Amino acid sequence: MISYLRTAVAAAALAVSFAPVAQAQVTVTVQSGAGAYLAARQALFQSDFSEAADYYARALAADSKNPALLENLVLSQLALGQIDKALPVAKVMQSEGLDSQVANMVTVAGLIKAQDFAALLELSPETQGIGPLVDGLVAAWAHMGAGSVSKALEQFDKVADENGLRSFALYHKAMALALVGDFEGAEAIYADESGGIISMTRRAAMARVEILSQLDRNPEAMEMLANAFGAGLDPSLTDMADRLAAGETLPFSHVSRVQDGMAEVFFTIGAALNGEAADDYALIYGRVATYLRPDHIDALLLSAELLDELGQFDLSVATYRQVPTSSPDYYAAELGRAEVLRRAGKPDAAIEVLEQLSRSYPTLPLVHSSLGDLMRQQEDYAGAVAAYDRALDFTEQDAPSRWFLLYARGISHERLKDWSKSEADFRAALDLNPGQPQVLNYLGYSLVEKHEKLDEALDMIERAVAARPDSGYIVDSLGWVLFRLGRYNEAVDQMERAVELMAVDPVVNDHLGDVYWAVGRKLEAEFQWKRALSFIDPEDTDGEADPDRIRSKLEIGLDAVLAKEGAAPLTVANDD
Repeated sequence: MISYLRTAVAAAALAVSFAPVAQAQVTVTVQSGAGAYLAARQALFQSDFSEAADYYARALAADSKNPALLENLVLSQLALGQIDKALPVAKVMQSEGLDSQVANMVTVAGLIKAQDFAALLELSPETQGIGPLVDGLVAAWAHMGAGSVSKALEQFDKVADENGLRSFALYHKAMALALVGDFEGAEAIYADESGGIISMTRRAAMARVEILSQLDRNPEAMEMLANAFGAGLDPSLTDMADRLAAGETLPFSHVSRVQDGMAEVFFTIGAALNGEAADDYALIYGRVATYLRPDHIDALLLSAELLDELGQFDLSVATYRQVPTSSPDYYAAELGRAEVLRRAGKPDAAIEVLEQLSRSYPTLPLVHSSLGDLMRQQEDYAGAVAAYDRALDFTEQDAPSRWFLLYARGISHERLKDWSKSEADFRAALDLNPGQPQVLNYLGYSLVEKHEKLDEALDMIERAVAARPDSGYIVDSLGWVLFRLGRYNEAVDQMERAVELMAVDPVVNDHLGDVYWAVGRKLEAEFQWKRALSFIDPEDTDGEADPDRIRSKLEIGLDAVLAKEGAAPLTVANDD
């Protein structure tokens, strides 16, 4: 499976001067601008780029040459994708001789958009650079734009010789060769495994598929797809596979002009930085890529994902909405938008997005499973079962994801009190994935709660603990089944361990209280029950911890509660 190349060496090579001027250095000389500055600083700290840009602009009205205000305004506008607005500010900074990576990035983006390749080649890396990798790759593409392919290739090779940058440089060299129709040369770079291109990105693998197709090597391209992505292809990859199978020659779409190649530079680096650097830093690379190529869907998805991570849900939703319905990746954008809406506390809107998407993609399991997950989270278990049914209908019997769909549907059935269907789903999930600790734990714990097949339940939970010894939920299950079996002394160690792992979970604390009571440690039992009560969310109507029952235990003791419920009294196992 293809994954992004994220190495510390590469990340370190990207940045040379990005470090917004420390806020403490700012002195707003006009009193009327102080409030705007403070509001701007707080907004930027919270990644509220819209508010930050507005307030930094106001603060600059009072102190128009302040370096920190200028840079942070550029940064905020860049994070918003408002590069045309940032350009005049960046030019002011350069005219003042201020050294700023973000200002340089905006200036370079403006020159690329204007296709001023000569000016790009005249930039000084020392004073007008962005970073060694960006500067080197942009220079190579600028030579392409200026009409010198040979100089461009030399520049790509020069970048490739730098430590940690080889994969990036060779990928772009292959794109440049493909742009001028040298698909043989591009494929030769891919075929040289020492370059490591194919390990870089999903996008790089898709570009190679197009290159192979251009060389009339569709069977190899199809094999490449299968090897890189497995059998479960998403709509975009399925479209490629279907066209290849039909004998169609795929056009080379990844870079159609020099400006696209430069957009690819910023996207490639932004993707590599995702997860390795601050989210707002990776975001500005994605924003530049989209500015240079508005139809760069991967850059839009990257930016939307990063905005979501930064808590900027409205901006994230707006970015996902920029993906057109005609794009093969529209489904991915809508799945992302639904997740953002859920995280923003708008589950009904998220469900509406997924329901509409399920009508547009009726045979795509991921859409139905996502809808099922969301409905399960909202405690609409009947709706979740229906969604999982549809997901399973369109999932291959041997698909790796099938066990989870059965497991999730089993949970929904259990919540609907339909134990026979629930148990059947759990056991079917275990048939597909026999050692899966989540399934072993859930089924084992459920059997314990129903006082059924306790020896089998114990075996399941012990296997789950062996696989996940640091899972508080699973260790709690082991302690609880030992309690149910009357092996109280053994249960103590496990329940105490579970509380160590999940100190504020009400169910685990309640269980430890019961175990303490069973071994005669009644004061400690009452303490744990009180702790359990303090951790119960009064708005959680579906929680397992029962506050009324815990209060009864505090009032009359566990033995009396069991007798009142008609349950069997506590009984120590013979071998305890």
